[in-house]
Amino acid sequence: MSSEEILREVAVEVSTCSKCNLCKGRTRAVPGEGSTSAKILFIGEGPGYHEDQQGRPFVGPAGQFLDELLASINLKRSDVFITNVVKCRPPQNRDPQPDEIAACNNYLDRQIEALKPRVIVTLGRFSMAKFFGNEKISVIHGRARKKDAGYICIAMYHPAAGLHQASLKDVIREDFKKIPLVMAEAERMAAAAPKVAVAPKKNEEPPQQLSLF
Repeated sequence: MSSEEILREVAVEVSTCSKCNLCKGRTRAVPGEGSTSAKILFIGEGPGYHEDQQGRPFVGPAGQFLDELLASINLKRSDVFITNVVKCRPPQNRDPQPDEIAACNNYLDRQIEALKPRVIVTLGRFSMAKFFGNEKISVIHGRARKKDAGYICIAMYHPAAGLHQASLKDVIREDFKKIPLVMAEAERMAAAAPKVAVAPKKNEEPPQQLSLF
């Protein structure tokens, strides 16, 4: 299956998913959207009110800030792919629960596999936890790490954090300026990689932190 076909399949499954209780309160599921050949994947936490109404990710105030951030590095939404760790809105925008994240994990893994992004940008601590474990976002935001799967992951605050805490807005803006540098490094890695993929060993070494940041 092509990446487009896989992403479409995931979207169809998400639209009728009943794996967890979030399905009971949703208006529309939000599988994600963007370019099917995107080199950069943004992963947020979960849909809010506006996203639940429209079935699209990041269309409320946080989404408007994200659009501004993308424009600041000469990107548009159509250049990237945007999704969340959970695809249905948690009640009253509460934090997603572990069982809800687990229920959606296969969808996210399939989206990553379909896209094969060069760079994954995590927005907020719940998407960060999938790639960085128990580390604190206040400590590692803006840091990039190479992953054995061949992409580079960079942790960022969720755009909503900048709306709730004005002092973080400039921090987020500065972190976003690193994305083109990370992308350039990811492209260099891809060009230097052997053509034949090698299966990762069971006891993989910890992710490598880039000296850039």
